Amino acid sequence: MPENLNNKLFYNTVLCQTFSPSRKHLVAGNIYGDISVFDLSKSLTPVSDENDLPGPSYIFTAYPGQHVQAMLSTDDFLVTGTAGEISGWDWNVVTSSKASKIKVSWTVQIPSDKDSSEKSDVNYIVYSNDKHYLYAGCGDKKIYVINLDNGNIVKTLEGHENFIHCLALMNNQLASGSEDGSVRLWDLRTYENTSILKPHLVDKVARPKLGKWIGAVDFTEDWLLCGGGPNLSLWHLRTMEPATVFDLPDQGIHEAKIFEERVIAGGTMPHVYHLNYQGEIFAEVPTSSHTVYSIVYQEKPHKVLSIAGSSNKIDICTNFNYRELVFKFA
Repeated sequence: MPENLNNKLFYNTVLCQTFSPSRKHLVAGNIYGDISVFDLSKSLTPVSDENDLPGPSYIFTAYPGQHVQAMLSTDDFLVTGTAGEISGWDWNVVTSSKASKIKVSWTVQIPSDKDSSEKSDVNYIVYSNDKHYLYAGCGDKKIYVINLDNGNIVKTLEGHENFIHCLALMNNQLASGSEDGSVRLWDLRTYENTSILKPHLVDKVARPKLGKWIGAVDFTEDWLLCGGGPNLSLWHLRTMEPATVFDLPDQGIHEAKIFEERVIAGGTMPHVYHLNYQGEIFAEVPTSSHTVYSIVYQEKPHKVLSIAGSSNKIDICTNFNYRELVFKFA
């Protein structure tokens, strides 16, 4: 293996993942601008030799020299975000032998700050299938609402005082978490900021040594889950009071999701944890990455939970409670 490629794989970090609309492919993006496409029907076979880990069926470079920082799936396109832009890639080509020569289908430019020559990072994206609206949390402290039917930015949500790490979408509500230490809730019918939560101001949640930043957020009709520098915690949405402060051995939370009344969380720690709402641990899944940046899951046609982060390896759970397979990004 060439030395430069060996170094690239050694320092590889996978920042984002998604599944194809058919749910038959897993797609992941890394810090070098590459996107790997895994055919799950072929890859979900245990191997005994660690040197023979399943790799991608196809790989292409989306952004040479830049990070693939965010991605999601619509019915027709793989949507990716990097510094200053959001791109759409035709799924029919992404999942075919033509993937290595793919051309971008469309691009939406994120406005640049008039006082800066730097492009704003697209850190997180979520999508409303009903409206065909994309919501992008960016490094310029703003959330852009983009109509994917025409590529127009229809609204800009402002209020955060530092860059945005994470978003979560449910019906007509959006939650955003920021480096500024706040979680904001937005009513997407009026585009108003309806609530602001600052976990770092609550003593039993705060961890001043790790900072006030919020790295992960998710919510249901009754509960809000968030973590980052502050402890991972579950809050009553009606009272905005913490119900559970999770006791985890992390040095920062980067991923946290609510799934069937359980919490799945990862970050700077050697495991991904499954917990109930009371904080009891169901499972500790060992990870190949020192820091986890992406957790995605699906139940059909293949039950898969995929964990990625600061490694060339992607951990695969076909029973969500333990790691069964490991893929290699490249």
